[in-house]
Amino acid sequence: MLYSLHVKNLALIKEQEIEFSKGLNILTGETGAGKSVVIGSVNLALGGKADAGLIRTGEEYALVELVFGIENEHQIQLLKNMDIPVDEDGTVVIQRKLTQSRSISKVCGETVTTRQLKEISNILINIHGQNDHQELLHKRKHLEILDDYSMDGLKGLFEKLSVEFNKMKSIQTELEETNLDENERIREQELLQFEVQEISDAGLVIGEDEKLEAVYHKMINSRRISEAANIAYSMTGSGDSEETASDMIGRAVRELSSVASYDKALEDLLAQLSDVENLLTDFNHALSYYIKDLEFDDEEFSTTEERLNELNHLKDKYGGSIESVLKQLDEKQARLDTLTDLDAHRDKLAKELAESRKKVLSLCKKISDVRRKGALELQDKLKAALVDLNFLDVKFEIAINSNEENMSSKGYDDVEFMISTNPGEALRPLEKIASGGELSRIMLALKTVVADKDDISTLIFDEIDAGISGKTAWKVSQKLGVLAADHQIICITHLPQIAAMADTHFMIEKGMADGRTVTNIFALDDEGDLKELARLLGGEEITDTTLQNAKEMRLQAKGKRI
Repeated sequence: MLYSLHVKNLALIKEQEIEFSKGLNILTGETGAGKSVVIGSVNLALGGKADAGLIRTGEEYALVELVFGIENEHQIQLLKNMDIPVDEDGTVVIQRKLTQSRSISKVCGETVTTRQLKEISNILINIHGQNDHQELLHKRKHLEILDDYSMDGLKGLFEKLSVEFNKMKSIQTELEETNLDENERIREQELLQFEVQEISDAGLVIGEDEKLEAVYHKMINSRRISEAANIAYSMTGSGDSEETASDMIGRAVRELSSVASYDKALEDLLAQLSDVENLLTDFNHALSYYIKDLEFDDEEFSTTEERLNELNHLKDKYGGSIESVLKQLDEKQARLDTLTDLDAHRDKLAKELAESRKKVLSLCKKISDVRRKGALELQDKLKAALVDLNFLDVKFEIAINSNEENMSSKGYDDVEFMISTNPGEALRPLEKIASGGELSRIMLALKTVVADKDDISTLIFDEIDAGISGKTAWKVSQKLGVLAADHQIICITHLPQIAAMADTHFMIEKGMADGRTVTNIFALDDEGDLKELARLLGGEEITDTTLQNAKEMRLQAKGKRI
């Protein structure tokens, strides 16, 4: 459930904190007092559109914080799967800070993206805004509602269908690409034959280009390398007229040898110097062989350069590396084989497409069967819920029309809610006959029916009572009371019948602080609750009569909840 809402510097709110209770939380207040700011704050914290214009004038930032308490293990596991560090007691703190240039969202101290925030909100809370019931006028929403209700049986089927449908579309695309006229086929075939021949004749070997690059680099720098190597050899080698490092070390060895017998310590030094002499001799031999290997003729250089040019041309043309060129060879050869026997390939694809379509249709049929079963259950429950909401002679059906030519990754069904609210009237599409008040009640009926099938414990209704009054308002109030027995309900209303059903009643009103308008939100005690009910009943002036009516209404509401 939602424990608390903390708002700071948002719109007309300087700083407010609301601690919600279990059951039915009612928020009332004069028109324009800021009731919508409360729902807007919750939406903002849960990833709603951030607008710097919401920041209270003169302030640098706005802050909204929600504190949830979660007892459902499935919800906790879903959050942990998203790497959200849920506290041991199930507390989840969501915070969003809005500045002039950006907004930062955190969940349990960890920064999250707006997309993650919306995923988290879908786990924790269900918000019904003032205009959400208008979505019921769109058939796509009907399919979504039915699928949500039937999801236990649909989820695995949707996953399988998605794979098979994508496979079918891929085969279909490949088959369409084979629809070439003869001249076009011949042109493509001739080009492929040339390209396959060009790559094949090159006799490519992976890694050859890197080896040749090293050899070529050595060749074009051979003169400079040769000069440096010969100078090094002349300075360290032996046999030249000038005294070299080898000559000097040899003299040093001889001098130490002549006196080593006089001092044992000189023997170790002589051994070290002898090692140096041997190392230098080995180095000179290796350098001599290296200098000889530097010799190459112009033909060898030309051959290397031509081969490198050939390899680089193929890499530039077919993919940037020898591996890519060889991959292109395989793909072009496969395409060439296809074009060489195009009719056989087309027949093969046609058979694969037919087989794939059969699998897709089979999954669509299974999905449709699950939907039809779910539709029968849902329409019966919805009809009963609508009767409870003062639809006295209502007929309600969920029409499902299947069309094999209209397949998608969600199946081939078209779903539409059909309703008749008056005796003798035929069932007609919901969008053609439902008024605003009827739509809000139908949405409440849906929320009531679906609430028992999901793990969400907190539901918010922003003026679910739009367009209703009198007896119907009492029916809606009673339905909210029933729903609040197992769920936390937060409801903004202007009807006394609904406000009278409250477990906790909050007042929202405008006031003045430091010469500026502010919105204040506070919980009402019994006396305050009674006065607010009287205001909703009687208007501007509260009389003894309206207070008495308010008492009777509150008693009547309690009686309806028993």
